[in-house]
Amino acid sequence: MPSLFKPIKIYTIMTPAISMFYGVLSIPDGNLLEGSLPAKKLRLAQAWITIHEEELIADWNLDVKGENVFKIEPLK
Repeated sequence: MPSLFKPIKIYTIMTPAISMFYGVLSIPDGNLLEGSLPAKKLRLAQAWITIHEEELIADWNLDVKGENVFKIEPLK
């Protein structure tokens, strides 16, 4: 089954947040820091952040050190 985030690329940036096509969401609370997201996509992204919080923080820490990050499963 394709990811519900297929049109949205999620990756870590240099702050504890994820950047998506529509905006930037904070980790771990999923607050919208920048941009705008349709309500349904925002709820899905926040659920994904909650499910993968530990992995996101670990990847963010690796990324800050310039190390390779691990792939995180999309929401299915």
